Amino acid sequence: MLALILFLCLSVPALASQSYSIEDTYIGRDFFEWDWYTGSDPTHGIVEYVDKATAMDFNLSVGKSSDTSFLMRADNVNNVPPADPGRKSVRISSQRAYNDSVAVIDLWHMPQGCGTWPAWWTVSQKGPWPQGSEIDIIEGVNNNTRNLGSLHTTPNCNMTQTRKQRGQTVSTVCDTSANYNQGCGVEFKPNSYGLDFNANGGGWFAMLRSSRGIYMWFWARNDSNVPPEVSQGLSTVNPDESNWGVPDAAFPTDECDYVSHFNEHSIVFDLTFCGDWAGSAYSGSGCPSTCEDYVRNNPSMFDEAYWEISWLRMYTPNPDTAV
Repeated sequence: MLALILFLCLSVPALASQSYSIEDTYIGRDFFEWDWYTGSDPTHGIVEYVDKATAMDFNLSVGKSSDTSFLMRADNVNNVPPADPGRKSVRISSQRAYNDSVAVIDLWHMPQGCGTWPAWWTVSQKGPWPQGSEIDIIEGVNNNTRNLGSLHTTPNCNMTQTRKQRGQTVSTVCDTSANYNQGCGVEFKPNSYGLDFNANGGGWFAMLRSSRGIYMWFWARNDSNVPPEVSQGLSTVNPDESNWGVPDAAFPTDECDYVSHFNEHSIVFDLTFCGDWAGSAYSGSGCPSTCEDYVRNNPSMFDEAYWEISWLRMYTPNPDTAV
């Protein structure tokens, strides 16, 4: 045990002090200004992504009148005929892209339930994918209760099995051409995803990306350790371990050159169904019937298939504290 503690302390350096200042804030109707994706699902889901006007017509997307939160959901009213591509849903992406930055989200609710596959992620705006890489901050399927944070990159980006993080390493090869694009993933603590996350009133997620690596944190709504600068959305954040604690997921750059693998990323929220992951995992998830049949023919089962975002804040490095 002593040897393991020494390894964690010595092999992965603590996050150095760096201050980040607010760059952009997205609240309520601000999300209507994002780009609304209407193409086919790259992950082969049983889904039809709709434009903003259609989403509003079907009550799939609402910026609350008080402008204090934004809601986007899947259709929970209609059956989906076999000829249709899938259940109507929403995928949006920011028009602005970010390089070194901190993303902090105050999230009240995420999609849950059988057949669902929601994600909050960032991806190279320049592309084409996987050039410039992908960072998945919130992701899971079906009845999962633990969030999965992961990277998907071009070759020669790997992680060590043991790192200074609270989560559990699931996979260490980030290269999309390996292991059927599993990526390098870390499973968070319980209550960080799905039904349990929602039952606890949501919480906060944060992601730091810099030349030191990519790091992710999660705090439940009732967590007494959430930093005030996170919970209150202050104008400056300092994501070092003395302020934020050990991250839930750590992706240091020891074996993954940052500059050659990551460029400016736009931010994406989506909700698909079945597909490459949720579909393949469906039979072992305790869900009824088949994934496609369930998604097409049980609209009321998707009453909880929605995102409700209080706010998303993007911070960029303060040059006065650069390290």
